[in-house]
Amino acid sequence: MVSSHDIIEVITTKRDAGTLSDSQIDWVVDAYTRGAVADEQMSALAMAILLNGMDRTEIARWTGAMIASGERMDFSSLSRRTSDKHSTGGVGDKITLPLAPLVAACGVAVPQLSGRGLGHTGGTLDKLESIPGWRASLSNAEMMAQLESVGAVICAAGDGLAPADKKLYALRDVTGTVEAIPLIASSIMSKKIAEGTGALVLDVKVGTGAFMKSVEKAQELARTMVALGTDAGVRTVALLTDMSTPLGLTAGNAVEVAESVEVLAGGGPADVVELTVALAREMLLAAGVDDVDPADRLADGSAMDVWRAMIAAQGGDPDAALPVAREQHVVAAPRSGVLTRLDAMAVGVAAWRLGAGRERKEDPVQAGAGVVWHARPGDRVEAGAPLFTLHTDTPERFERALAALEGGYDVGDGPHEPAPLVIDRIS
Repeated sequence: MVSSHDIIEVITTKRDAGTLSDSQIDWVVDAYTRGAVADEQMSALAMAILLNGMDRTEIARWTGAMIASGERMDFSSLSRRTSDKHSTGGVGDKITLPLAPLVAACGVAVPQLSGRGLGHTGGTLDKLESIPGWRASLSNAEMMAQLESVGAVICAAGDGLAPADKKLYALRDVTGTVEAIPLIASSIMSKKIAEGTGALVLDVKVGTGAFMKSVEKAQELARTMVALGTDAGVRTVALLTDMSTPLGLTAGNAVEVAESVEVLAGGGPADVVELTVALAREMLLAAGVDDVDPADRLADGSAMDVWRAMIAAQGGDPDAALPVAREQHVVAAPRSGVLTRLDAMAVGVAAWRLGAGRERKEDPVQAGAGVVWHARPGDRVEAGAPLFTLHTDTPERFERALAALEGGYDVGDGPHEPAPLVIDRIS
């Protein structure tokens, strides 16, 4: 039986930079999930955690309490090992789409529970829902059957998995406490540990388009999550990857699906291919598989075969035409030269304002909305040639999207030194 506490006592302990006891943490997470602690009280506690932090013991206990609020999945009955990946969110980050079928094509099952976009970061489920007929919601039995037959599934987390997190995540989003590292780490890891995967690779984004703007903050988050996974018996590794420049050449929903299919067909932008293969290698290694090169599975078409089977298994038509926005607006290069900077946040906000993302979790998204850029930093551009194409069904959105892009890129004369895509590895 969870001991009873007073919510004011819990808030003031953390407000005064104290350490919460195990029983305080167990009680407050359980009480909030049941509705015995009000949103405004949990908001105050979340802000105190943001300002004063938590130590490793507190974060581990908080994560455990979130897991205990719901069910745990078990993939031990599958005929192959499992490995999963989680990205902390970025712009143009369609990596999950080619990655899950690629790893499955290498013999490791991928149970990818994904989410929807909020604000400037895109959501994997929103992207896949632009494919006619595809559905995000699967029962646990359907998920297990698809993992056994296809090897990969990308779907929504069920309501039974860490319900405390679902409630707290929505609250953090509207109270300015999203950036609290203990709460980010416990949110991600409670779902991933409860999901029951044997191995986990974390893609921790850092830069202007990420929640973590500095390498130091990203390293702190990565170390916290790797420790949580390791303590829970999940083989966990993190890559810090650059999100100052958006990934690939597209940000949106259907436009990112189209780009992902290009990668699976053996083409696509070099940075998307590089990161997909790097994460696939880490996922395979974490699952104990080191005799397959994922680059070969992209080249021989087997990853594409798994993609088609995965989409079809969830009701989608892999051959169907993807939605196209009704309206386009082209932004021309202001001068000839080299594109020296393309800011991920500017592009993400523009795509969001065009209708690719949402301000509140219940908002609809437009399947065809988004931004396509026709050059990446380091590429030469000519004055008057298309630099961006903006897509939306509602042309009144163009003005605010253009305002977001203003000042978000530079065209210069000199050579461009590209930043490394993978900045650090933490295990």
